[in-house]
Amino acid sequence: MITGGSRGIGRAIAQRFASKDTDLVVTHSSSSQSAMVALGNEISHLCHGFEVMRFSVADSGQVGDAVTEIIKTYGRLDVLVNNAGITKDGLCVRMGDDEFSDVINVNLAGAFYMCRAAARPMMKQRFGRIINVSSVVAFTGNPGQANYSASKAGLIGLTKSLALELAPRAVTVNAVAPGYIDTDMTSSLDAKIKDGLLARVPLGRVGLPVDVAEAVHFLASDAAGYVTGQTIHVNGGLYM
Repeated sequence: MITGGSRGIGRAIAQRFASKDTDLVVTHSSSSQSAMVALGNEISHLCHGFEVMRFSVADSGQVGDAVTEIIKTYGRLDVLVNNAGITKDGLCVRMGDDEFSDVINVNLAGAFYMCRAAARPMMKQRFGRIINVSSVVAFTGNPGQANYSASKAGLIGLTKSLALELAPRAVTVNAVAPGYIDTDMTSSLDAKIKDGLLARVPLGRVGLPVDVAEAVHFLASDAAGYVTGQTIHVNGGLYM
């Protein structure tokens, strides 16, 4: 199950997980129907099963209903990728209450609701992988993104706490922290900001969504069975 899987990093993760052995559920809350149809046309034939669900991760009731429906349909939930996120940038002194709370509610509270709902069946089946998509700004901060940075930093604490709680039931919880990745979110940045970011990346290139998807796929695999409570930084050296 991949939240926010219609575009950018989420779409790349969905593409990476698509296989004949996988029942893949991709969620979204606001993407156009055409975008989801396009994703389905691209990867549904590669999967054992493929489904799109539309709901808001910021609504705990909708989250609970969605996970209940998945268990009813597929019998289990093995992997949860919390990728859904929004931005509402602005300097702290000008940021409205709603601009702060909306980002926290989707990026952090939404991930918590998803983890809580998924943890129950995972604990029961004594297996599970939860991967939270954080950000480099959780560690560095970023001017104009106090809300976003706080939400992504909160995901790191959530990841570590849940890793400790769920480890006795063989459920791992990890995070991936992307850096400057070529997505719709970063494409809207001013050219000078883009150049400034790129100049700080030792590898000298912008990251691609597939770079993040590979790290997520590893954490969901059997190869990462002894990895929990960790954050993999995918940033080309932007933060070390």
